[in-house]
Amino acid sequence: MSRNNHVVPEARAALEKFKMEAASEVGVNLKQGYNGDLTSKQAGSIGGQMVKKMIQSYEDSIK
Repeated sequence: MSRNNHVVPEARAALEKFKMEAASEVGVNLKQGYNGDLTSKQAGSIGGQMVKKMIQSYEDSIK
């Protein structure tokens, strides 16, 4: 079973854009497609930045 199944398939492009923005913010150079050459630290920093931005967005929406 693929782990990349999206609940809302139309959101895929937005998620890719979000990921690229987060990578840019933490100084990781992502390319379109496969990025298997990233270190765990780089991949984790991208994911961490994405979560940080999602939490900030939620907090801003409940104020």
